[in-house]
Amino acid sequence: MILEVNDLCGAIDNNLAELIHTVIILMKYSIPLLLIIFGMIDFAKGVIAKKEDEIKAGQNMFFKRLIAAILVFFVVTFVQLIINFADEKGDSGESDAWRCANVIMNGKNKVK
Repeated sequence: MILEVNDLCGAIDNNLAELIHTVIILMKYSIPLLLIIFGMIDFAKGVIAKKEDEIKAGQNMFFKRLIAAILVFFVVTFVQLIINFADEKGDSGESDAWRCANVIMNGKNKVK
């Protein structure tokens, strides 16, 4: 998918915008997957060791990773929501900055 926006912000070309959008998509899907994998590893270490302290340490690490994953996931989602909201409001006189942010964050080409 190639994003085509007329002179995308002047400083950002379409390849960079596409790369940033791809990184955002990868983050949104890989973070929950990595959380599951590392959580399983943490719990497995504790169960294999059969020590109460290591099981609790694995639980603590899992909950810390869970909080970090939720924060990263929702920060990206929150920024996308704000950009979509601002883009909807600005349809009559949409600025280049909002159009560029919409393309980068959401991968949507809204050039009319």
